[in-house]
Amino acid sequence: MAFQKFDENRSGGFQRQMYDVTEMNIKCKDCGTPVTQLPFQPDPARLDTIRCQDCMRKFRDSRPRRF
Repeated sequence: MAFQKFDENRSGGFQRQMYDVTEMNIKCKDCGTPVTQLPFQPDPARLDTIRCQDCMRKFRDSRPRRF
């Protein structure tokens, strides 16, 4: 079986669908920054747990890695 090498110059890379949530007035749970786009449809019951992209990156980096 042959594997294809990933080519960064090709436009066939993975593109995640982003959802516009500006009308929902969501604020980051850590810093309070308005969140305008999310890579998922938010659950209205859990809007108080959403983090902005920067805070989510910091949160992920602070957690111990699982191997």
